[in-house]
Amino acid sequence: MAKFMDVHHGMTGITGEQLKQAHAADLAIQTEEGVTFEHAWADPDEGVIYCLSEAPDADAVQRIHQRAGHPADEIHRLPLTV
Repeated sequence: MAKFMDVHHGMTGITGEQLKQAHAADLAIQTEEGVTFEHAWADPDEGVIYCLSEAPDADAVQRIHQRAGHPADEIHRLPLTV
């Protein structure tokens, strides 16, 4: 399994509660694609959300986000971690 950081743009003004709801929607179905979402961060002023996950591939991450209603704009594999 690899680590991935995905990025969502255009989320200006997102609240903490909305971030929690979006993350919960991912968590509810993540096992169907073998994904484990570990953490999510948001910058409401910049309108950017970042999600860290472990998954078989980037496509699995995107499928979960799409099904949860918030497809990622970017997904980056993180081959080196400490």
